[in-house]
Parts: sequence; structure tokens; C-alpha cells
Amino acid sequence: MNPVIEIQHLKKYFSSNKGVLHAVDDVSFSIEKGKTMGVVGESGCGKSTLGRTIIHLQESTDGKIFLNGEDITFLKGKKLAKTREKMQIIFQDPYSSLNPRMMVEDLIKEPLLVSRRYKSKAELEEQVTKLMDRVGVEKRLRNAYPHELDGGRRQRIGIARALALNPEFIVCDEPVSALDVSIQAQVLNLLMDLQDEFGLTLMFITHNLSVVRHISDNICVMYLGQLVETCPSEDLFTTTLHPYTKALLSAVPSADIHKPMNRILLKGEITSPINPKPGCRFASRCPYAEEKCMNPQSLEEVLPGHFASCCKIHEINTL
Repeated sequence: MNPVIEIQHLKKYFSSNKGVLHAVDDVSFSIEKGKTMGVVGESGCGKSTLGRTIIHLQESTDGKIFLNGEDITFLKGKKLAKTREKMQIIFQDPYSSLNPRMMVEDLIKEPLLVSRRYKSKAELEEQVTKLMDRVGVEKRLRNAYPHELDGGRRQRIGIARALALNPEFIVCDEPVSALDVSIQAQVLNLLMDLQDEFGLTLMFITHNLSVVRHISDNICVMYLGQLVETCPSEDLFTTTLHPYTKALLSAVPSADIHKPMNRILLKGEITSPINPKPGCRFASRCPYAEEKCMNPQSLEEVLPGHFASCCKIHEINTL
């Protein structure tokens, strides 16, 4: 099956007073239709920048972006505007992503008006009603303002806006991190139901490994702008390979009081993403680091469909 989204050696750099910040550095992966790719890592690792670059909220520095096999890396003007209808985003903060001066009805109607798909007012009203029903926002809230709603309802409005133009691909940028745990479950289940109903392809960005395990088919682990491990979702939790991923998983809380939690405490300084030197960027914190770790690293298929970027991966996993 051909992937809906394919990125090849994608880079996004930012200039700063101290040098060039490598926010996303040589990232490659693909997502098949109807599947969810989870992207996890610490804050500041480049997850959100990766998602925004793919959908052209930020322009890439280098690399290729393909949508349904078409190269969309350098699209401009009307072609980009048309392509953007197929790629949407659900933002992390459901309050700041909504215009506080617009009512719920107008917020959902806005992308429909911009696209000019519906000519009559009646068609617009009907479509707004359908979207509100589908995401679970009550009709009585049509004339409410964002500050009058709770976080869960605000995020549902954000989802309705993302769905308005029938996209094929949606970047979910930590869409539940600002919500209460009970509301998180509702929103996650809603996203999964919508994915089944409309055949959506999702990129789910989060730092919550429990959440990403629940919703993702495949998972990429990022560290300082680079992918260090990528594999099917369950494989990440049953056959963890990279030492950074092992440390991340060791921090996940467990409800089993009879099973001791073996935390892996990372020590050392975090490598600066500004003008980074060649080699493993995790080496300064890795307990297994050696001189050869200063050489450039690349993703290697260690197990079928399971890739890791570490020159000591075989030694570490046979200890």
C-alpha cells in the first residue's frame, strides 16, 4: 500500500545569535492510509516542529515531503492552499487556538467560508450542525464563546475545525495534554472513531507513552531533532532497543505495587542543538557511550520493521 505521507531526510533549521539550531535533522518515515504514527520524546526534541513543517506551517530547510506520492515540498500560492485542505492540525492548547471573539458556530464555519465550498447560508448551517453532532458539541452551545466552555468542549471544536474540509491527514499536536484524565480518554476515543469512520491518517505527537501506546500503530522516538528508534507500537514496549527509549519507558508510572520500578536515571549534560557535532546526540547522557559513539549514527533495521540509531545496539541488548 502506498503511504499517504512520506518524508525523506527532512530538515528544519533556525538561525540564532549563537549559530544554527537543528530542530529537525534528517528525519525520514512514512504513514499508510488509515494508520497512526506516534511521535514521542522529551519537550524540545522537535516533535511539534516536525508536524508543523510537514503541513507547511513552517517551511523546511531541506528534504522532501510527499502527499499521496506527490512532491509537495515547494508548493506555493493556490496549489499550497488547495493542498492544505487535505492536511490539518489539532493544536495542543484548545483555548489559545480558538479566536476568543468568535462564537462556536462561527469558529466551525470559518474554514468552510474560506474554502468557498458552500454557496448558500442553509448549506453552511447544515454542515456546521453535522460537524457539531459528530464531535459531540451540543446545539445549545452554537452561540457560546470559548471562555464559556471547558477544555474538553474547546478541543472538540478544534477537532471539528480540522475535520471541516474532509482532510486525509491530520497532525495531532499533543491534543489531550491540557485536559483532565477522564476527558483525555473521551477525546482519544473520539479521534479513533473518526479515524475509522473517515479513513483518516494521523500523526500523533505526545510525551505520554501510555497515550501513544493506546492510539498508535507505529511509533517514532525523537531525541534532539533526530529519530533514535522507530517500530510497531507494541514492539516498542516489549522489545525496547535504544538506551534513550529504555530510559523513557522506565519513567512510566506503574499501578502494580508488587513489581518494583527500575528507574533509569540519566546523568550528564544535554547536547546543545545549536551547531551539534557529528555523532550520537544522546552520548553525553548514555551509560554505554564509547569513543565510537562520536561517529555519525544512522537508523539500522535491528529486527524486522524495528529500527534503532545506535552503534552499540547489539552489545547493549545482549548484556
